Amino acid sequence: MAAAGVEGRATIHIDAPPDVVYAMVSDVTRMGEWSPETRTCEWIDGATGPAVGARFKGSNKRGILRWSTRPTVRVAEPGKEFTFDVGTPGKEDTRWSYAFAPKDGGTDLTESFESLRYTLFFKIISPPKMRKRQLQDGVEKTLARIKEVAEASA
Repeated sequence: MAAAGVEGRATIHIDAPPDVVYAMVSDVTRMGEWSPETRTCEWIDGATGPAVGARFKGSNKRGILRWSTRPTVRVAEPGKEFTFDVGTPGKEDTRWSYAFAPKDGGTDLTESFESLRYTLFFKIISPPKMRKRQLQDGVEKTLARIKEVAEASA
């Protein structure tokens, strides 16, 4: 169950096939191109791409705040789903998921987030209702940016 109701989702239709959209989204080194909070991501601990158990480091920024994360990939099904959990294994904070559904010759891409544990860091800097609005806005911007790039290269 999501802590303090900090969960959300949005869907956008992209005129590109699911495999193409999946390849873009699951290449976490490109996450800074889409997300308004994420600046950079890099595979770590020997990982070179999306696979269950692979880890990556994300560097994030919101206003004057900066922080890093070390997510773990939980689902990596090309053209179907890419999911990762943020936080220490066993003490994950947030789950991010991308679902890819073929529709009308393109892809309905759904991005969702769910707080598994609302950390003291975010309670102090961003109460749950505010954080939910920030993340929902970020999801919508992220999807719009993915759509723009995917359709420009299709």
